[in-house]
Amino acid sequence: MRERPAVRCGPLVLQGGRLGVTPAAMRQPSTFDPDIRRVAHLLADAARQVILPHFREASLGAENKLEGGFDPVTVADRAAEEAMRAILAEARPEDGILGEEFGSKAGTSGLTWVLDPIDGTRGFISGTPTWGVLIAVSDAQGPFYGIVAQPYIAERFEGAHDGAVLAGPQGIRPLQTRAARPLAEATVLTTFPEVGSDLEGRAFHAVSEKARLTRYGMDCYGYALVAAGQVDLVIEAGLAPYDIQAPLAVVQAAGGVVTDWEGGPAHEGGRVVAAANGDIHAEAIAILQAFT
Repeated sequence: MRERPAVRCGPLVLQGGRLGVTPAAMRQPSTFDPDIRRVAHLLADAARQVILPHFREASLGAENKLEGGFDPVTVADRAAEEAMRAILAEARPEDGILGEEFGSKAGTSGLTWVLDPIDGTRGFISGTPTWGVLIAVSDAQGPFYGIVAQPYIAERFEGAHDGAVLAGPQGIRPLQTRAARPLAEATVLTTFPEVGSDLEGRAFHAVSEKARLTRYGMDCYGYALVAAGQVDLVIEAGLAPYDIQAPLAVVQAAGGVVTDWEGGPAHEGGRVVAAANGDIHAEAIAILQAFT
């Protein structure tokens, strides 16, 4: 398979020496090691090279990890995480790792790389380009840096303390979430129509029935669209830390708000709402809290 050119968006200097927009919502680390950005892009490049030869290949198979349901994993998922872990073992040996396919590795630095090699494997095996490679770096308070990469369409969304940017086929540009608008004018996304439990599904649909437009099946790409100012809300349930930490960092760096359904921290997963701004976040939370 012919490879697409690698895409890099860091390190970059945009207007005023800043990356995109720096919102108050994005946590400011006491110091930011620029090597984190360099290594994160190496991981994204390595995952891309491993994954793309398998995408839309008729011979690709999938194993089911979920008894009584369907949670697929492919050779591409495992190979991509192995490739990223190999880079970290050499470049950042003191950092911890938490990955979807191979679990956790303790570190001594206080930092953890949180990896989901293919978020949206169901979409991946269906040929839809809404899956992504998720890379986050967290400390004890949660993620302060993240990448959501979509290798097939060559887009890479990056969020850090100095703002958020998108590098893609149309070049590099800063990311900014949408300005406030009423829920009645909003676009809401989730991955599964049932969302999670029956109660969680009813909670989501209580929000979506008040919105102008609801779309399904977006996986991590939905969060990227919040950061890009294209949609207003993503509401999901049943997430693991590796599902949310990179999207959380990107959305908050672009000016958005990401919490659990009660307005608390979301980096451990579970029920999550990602909003373009505080106004629509408050409107969604007021509805969701009636079901929590």
